[in-house]
Amino acid sequence: MQCQTVLPGTECTFWGKQGCIFPDGSCQVIVENCEGCERIVTGSIGQVCSAYPAPAKKWANGLCNFASHVKVDIKVEETRVNPLKASKKAAGGKKK
Repeated sequence: MQCQTVLPGTECTFWGKQGCIFPDGSCQVIVENCEGCERIVTGSIGQVCSAYPAPAKKWANGLCNFASHVKVDIKVEETRVNPLKASKKAAGGKKK
């Protein structure tokens, strides 16, 4: 359904027949951590997130999963494998 309060005319998953069904009744403005995200739009109350109505709750437990401006570096640690032990493990499963 389309939002009628903060972002009039845009599709909103939190808008129902009784109005905004989000617990606070309206979207909330973005927090400092959201600066630079692609999902920020300007609404009637200021800058809001187009993906989630309460940005402060998304950042409360760490990184927001909707954040398009934050890149996560995944570190892969290469472990050294002993070839003798690896061959014994592989051969151990074949003796049946």
